[in-house]
Parts: sequence; structure tokens; C-alpha cells
Amino acid sequence: MSGSPQRRNRRPAEWKSRVAAPWMLIGGGLLAIAFLVLASLFIDRAYVFLGLLAAAVALLAVGWLEVSVTGREVAVRSVLAPPLRRRVPLTKVTEASAKHARPMELGGWGFRRLPKRSAVSLRAGDALWLRLESGRDFVITVDDAARAARVVNGNLTAARQGSR
Repeated sequence: MSGSPQRRNRRPAEWKSRVAAPWMLIGGGLLAIAFLVLASLFIDRAYVFLGLLAAAVALLAVGWLEVSVTGREVAVRSVLAPPLRRRVPLTKVTEASAKHARPMELGGWGFRRLPKRSAVSLRAGDALWLRLESGRDFVITVDDAARAARVVNGNLTAARQGSR
């Protein structure tokens, strides 16, 4: 047999991790309790305290996230509010890397959008950096970002080789 070796159909690699910001979860829980207490004490004016409830929901929704890499996309979703999610198709990604990131360089905590970068940031530290076709970066602070970057890059390479 001469020529190129036969390629086996391999499944794309997958990776999944969760990241939490304990201060967001604790703060959200405390605000929810404060809302319940104040709303029960001042039942005729409970609407005055809806801001506390909104802040509690926001902190709880963003405070615990699941990040996954598949052969098709990188996805970030809230564990406590699954409709809150961001998906980046791998067809829009040119490369992935792992670097340190701080919330202030990413625009703060939570889901952020800056002129040249979007981010999901819950803490300082390890982060998955995706370079998009548009020239923008999408950054996710998550443990084991180096492994996530390797999986993304491996899936990108496999997709490019498969399209030849």
C-alpha cells in the first residue's frame, strides 16, 4: 500500500469545567434573604425592595458557570440560570491560548463586552483566550485553561485537515 495512510474518523475532543465566584453566590444569597425579610416586614411597600431582588438574581445567575469545549463550539452557561449563555462556534475561532487575566483588564466581573474583547470573568487567574476571525478576543476565566486551549486548537486542526 502506497500513498497516504488512511485516516480514522476520530471524534472531536471535549472538555468541561465549572467556575464559581463564592463572593457572588454568598452576596446573592444574602441579598435574597434581605429582600424576603424586608418585603415581609413592609408588605404594603415590598416593590421598594425589588432592586435587592434584582441584584440577588444577577449575582446568583453569574456566580457559577459551566464552560465546555466541543467539536463545534466553546460555550459558557450559568449553572443556576441555564438560559444565560454565550456560545462561540469554532468556525469563528482562529486560535486559543491560556494566559493570566484580571477582571479589571476584562471590564469587570460577569459577562462583559469591550471594543476589542468580550469576556466572562469571575476572578483573576487562569483564562482561556479565544482569538476570533473578527480580530476580537473572547476571554473566559476558568481553571485548567491550558488544557481547554489545547482541546480547542486540536479540534481546529482536525477540522482544517478534514476539510482538505
